[in-house]
Amino acid sequence: MRIGKTLPVSICSLALTLASIQDLPAQRTHKPVLHGRHWVAITGKPLGATAGAMMFARGGNAVDAACAMLAATATMWDVLGWGGETQALIYNPETGKVIGINALGVAPSGATAEFFKEKGLRYPPDLGPLAAVTPGTPGGLLTMLAEWGSLSLAEVLEPAIEMAEGYPIEEQTADAIERNKERIKEWKYSREVYLTHPGEEREAPYPGEIFRQPDLAETLRKLVEAERHALAGGATREEAIYAAYDRFYTGDIAEELVRGAREEGALLTMADLADWQVYVEEPVMTTYRDIEVYKLTTWVQGPVLLQLLNILENFDLAAMGYNSARYIHTLYQAMNLAFADRDFYYGDPYYPPDEPIEGLLSKQYGGQRAATIDPERNDPNAGPGNPYPFQGDTNPYLHYIEDWQTEWPPREAATSEAMNSLEQTFSLGTTSIQAADEDGWVVSVTPSGAWIPAVIAGQTGVGLSQRAQSFVLYESENPFNVIEPGKRPRATLTPTITLKDGRPFVSVAVQGGDSQDQNTLQFLLNMILFGMDVQEAVEAANFNSYQMRGSFRNHPSRPGSLLLNEAVPVWVRAELRTMGYDLFFRDRTSGPLNAIYFDWEHGSFWGGSSDHGEDYGIAW
Repeated sequence: MRIGKTLPVSICSLALTLASIQDLPAQRTHKPVLHGRHWVAITGKPLGATAGAMMFARGGNAVDAACAMLAATATMWDVLGWGGETQALIYNPETGKVIGINALGVAPSGATAEFFKEKGLRYPPDLGPLAAVTPGTPGGLLTMLAEWGSLSLAEVLEPAIEMAEGYPIEEQTADAIERNKERIKEWKYSREVYLTHPGEEREAPYPGEIFRQPDLAETLRKLVEAERHALAGGATREEAIYAAYDRFYTGDIAEELVRGAREEGALLTMADLADWQVYVEEPVMTTYRDIEVYKLTTWVQGPVLLQLLNILENFDLAAMGYNSARYIHTLYQAMNLAFADRDFYYGDPYYPPDEPIEGLLSKQYGGQRAATIDPERNDPNAGPGNPYPFQGDTNPYLHYIEDWQTEWPPREAATSEAMNSLEQTFSLGTTSIQAADEDGWVVSVTPSGAWIPAVIAGQTGVGLSQRAQSFVLYESENPFNVIEPGKRPRATLTPTITLKDGRPFVSVAVQGGDSQDQNTLQFLLNMILFGMDVQEAVEAANFNSYQMRGSFRNHPSRPGSLLLNEAVPVWVRAELRTMGYDLFFRDRTSGPLNAIYFDWEHGSFWGGSSDHGEDYGIAW
């Protein structure tokens, strides 16, 4: 039978549809770029981004928006709470300088290495009252708002207060409560807040249920009340915000927080809260090509990114090709070296001994470390280097380095369960916050701490941080990070701001524990070397190393373990295996990155929001 010349209508429609599809440009990313002319607000939850957008709608600047997003995400327990810690970088367009905000809590009275050793522990516990350090997020938020914001505290906290009074809880947080309910039941005030259906099969809230935190709402209202009373008494805007600061750290909020925390077994005292303070710092910086990269210093892992860039500028990475075996191997080896230095030399710069930061960030030291990389094999024994000669000093700790153990604890079999546990330990989440406005203010924040399951301190509604676990107890492991009352633990939290030609180039932050600067490094290289736009760069497939010592849950390490994206070709896998790597795979490995690119040619912002989790942004 001969086919006629006229096609049936249905076939004609199909042909036209297919032709139309072929004419459509392919969307290169899961999420679109956020284009904005006036402002951008991005954070880990959609409702949190809305809180930032509300501040811009009120005429606030990027600092106001960042503070509102911080308050909202802490209220939503977006892998952080109000008793956690806040780390921020702020670009001030009035001075052209980047400012560092150090709002990390400190070890409380009695939290000594001997105290934990007597309990038979290798490290401070990862959960519970003895994991607590002093709350830092309230102080960090209030300091940023007072010094560089423009709105009142009442305006900035309004979304968070409304949410504390009741908001529809999202599935991720609700399920985290259900998974951790047995630990939550150990703490009186925590179970009263988290477990809304006690005794039922599911004791946590259901997704979409209106989740209410009346104690937290009252605590936030007390902060606003302190501001209002101070203003009525003739205080300036800044003085009134600091009156709220004083009420939290020395007033009735502090009294109830300490009482409730000690009731659960925490070591916190009123003096611990009163003596704690926010530090406004000058960040550390290195250059990569013609870009200035700014990070917080050794109380977090920030300088490790700068060390990585100093090492890697000795290689032609672009010629290796994006995610080729040689590229992955070279970055992995550089990570081995920089993170080994982090694990041994980083700690609280306000406590002795002095970290050798000048030597660590020396370009010459980076070149020396680069020269030790074997181009053919993974080095499972890569340990700390010796940066002291690069700042004209003698290293007093070489005897510890000679006995350095790369792997701790002894290796388990590489079962799926063991690797899942290791991955969770290395990528423990938080949230990230990015904000920028047309006046030039830029804010990058990586807050964390007091994640679920947190010990809630009395009737404040404030969950306590678990950051003490990032300390060590033995000087031989890291003489700069041994726990001591009043000292900050070396945290993983690490926002980034970069400048090019004296103006903001890209601002980025990422959640995920020890993977944070691994993912930030690859994000920056994606943009600088491989020409990706900001959304492509945040979604691009990354790889992660587990060779450094983890910062959580007994600080494990697994040399040679490499997490790859499932899309990595078989020939790349084969070559990496011959180099000595144990390979593990996930379908999504970008890391939950959020970023803003500054398009000075067109006078606009490009926002990139990860497709890894619930990150969300709004721009205008």
